[in-house]
Amino acid sequence: MPGARRANSPKPRDPAPPATPAAGADTDTHLAAQLPRPSRGAHMTTWIHRRDEAEVDAEIASATGPLAGLRLAVKDNVDVAGLPTTAACPDFAYTPDRDAPAVAALRAAGAVVAGKTNLDQFATGLVGTRSPYGVVENALRPGYVSGGSSSGSAVAVANGEADIAIGTDTAGSGRVPAALHGLVGIKPTVGVISTEGVVPACRSYDCVTIFAADLRTADRAMGAMAAGAPGRPWPADARLAAPPQPVVAIFSELPDLDAQWHTAFERTVARLRDLGASIVEIDATPFLAAAKLLYGGALVAERYAAVGEFVDAHPESVDPTVGSIIRAARDLPAHQLVTDLAALERLRATAMASLAGVDALLTPTTPTHPTIAEVAADPIAVNSRLGTYTNFCNLFDLCAVAVPTDEPHFGVTVLARAFEDAVAIDIAALITGTEFEDSCWPATVAPTQNLVVFGAHLRGQPLEHQLTTLGARWHGPVETAPHYRLGALDTVPPKPAVTRVPATESGVAVAGERWLLSPAALGRFLASLPAPMQLGAVELADGTWHTGFGCAGAAAESAKDISEYGGWKAALAAGAAG
Repeated sequence: MPGARRANSPKPRDPAPPATPAAGADTDTHLAAQLPRPSRGAHMTTWIHRRDEAEVDAEIASATGPLAGLRLAVKDNVDVAGLPTTAACPDFAYTPDRDAPAVAALRAAGAVVAGKTNLDQFATGLVGTRSPYGVVENALRPGYVSGGSSSGSAVAVANGEADIAIGTDTAGSGRVPAALHGLVGIKPTVGVISTEGVVPACRSYDCVTIFAADLRTADRAMGAMAAGAPGRPWPADARLAAPPQPVVAIFSELPDLDAQWHTAFERTVARLRDLGASIVEIDATPFLAAAKLLYGGALVAERYAAVGEFVDAHPESVDPTVGSIIRAARDLPAHQLVTDLAALERLRATAMASLAGVDALLTPTTPTHPTIAEVAADPIAVNSRLGTYTNFCNLFDLCAVAVPTDEPHFGVTVLARAFEDAVAIDIAALITGTEFEDSCWPATVAPTQNLVVFGAHLRGQPLEHQLTTLGARWHGPVETAPHYRLGALDTVPPKPAVTRVPATESGVAVAGERWLLSPAALGRFLASLPAPMQLGAVELADGTWHTGFGCAGAAAESAKDISEYGGWKAALAAGAAG
């Protein structure tokens, strides 16, 4: 982390550490000193460092950009320039001199940092109770866990103290707290958002995530982060949309799922089916077996590699449960890690084979909602159950979108293959009834090509499926410059012939639609294009040029002229295109 000490080296003590744990504290945590209560009435343990409210308001008043005026909460294992990064361990604290790229990207888009939020120490936990700054209680259900490790970030949004929040996710930390608070949590494909300036938990699987109250806001924030803090490059063949009638897999068995939540899950599946999705059942075994490897096998060695030296040197500074998890990885033999990685690859191959022909997987986000007392009584086992349906995600290189349902505190997660984030977003939008005015965030950062269509590939027309099966995304209506002629070819199905007229002749503006495709998808589409159709440059009314449909000269000359209708759909409605 530039401007900071190494994450696993001893740190100077934070200048304002929490007080001695109070009597009666939850046995899985150390209670903190009483932090100043935020003016908007949040839990006192939500924040580790809260910026001056007047200073935040002044920045909001002058903010510009697509996120202007949004209050941003930042999980305190992510660097914000000038604010201590504690990872919920005061003796670990350091003060960075620059923002993590993810934070910088959101600030550049107009979001204003309100402060740093509490978390399960060193991002080790899914409960929100493992912090010396105090247990982060659920904002909506007193006595119950908030979920973790991004506990404070979720509570800040749920309380209305922040509009968006940065979390991190290794085993479900960006999804579990979202579900337990009725929020949206977007966990992108591993690595597409830079993790520079993030205290690592398991470096190979860590992701920066976003919390928001609704899908559109979360999508805008993810778009800003992905554009301003890029990491792993997008491939040239990423799908940019889910098909209109997606195939969604669900597990044939849902172990440990609360009975009432099981009914809520079935209602969500029924809603998807009613909206045109096809539902198929698959075996959960390889997914759940991989989930157990994250903490039950040698993969936990990554946690020791991240902060193990500090934990060994400062045992009194570390939460007992967190310390036991990290120290347990210290003496694992190297051959066990190699064995477990091989096992993970076998499980991943089996799991992905079961998803062949499927667009996404739908799961409960969490199987249950434990009380704080239940976690205190059995911190490891209860935490493990919370990760039943989240732990495998990053191990299998999947992306995920967690969304609420009609059952309080219960959410579902849409998971899709790496770089199919747009597919996951679209299916999540079906569940939540969200309509996007513009493209969802992956389509704004992945490599794309425009394709302008005028006839049978328009939405609702017979060949639209040739685009949607390639993962193309509809991007709205367009109109050409007034230099074209529209003809009707004698084909089955009928197709238009759009040709540019010579400068000496008068033409018309032709209505069409624009689609976004990956470069690889456009190449496949062009390779299958039958004569006399061809792709070429088309001038739009705004003066820009894009790839669009044209027609070979001889066929175009013999086409019936229907230019007077100004577009294919209008000609069809008038009976002139058949």
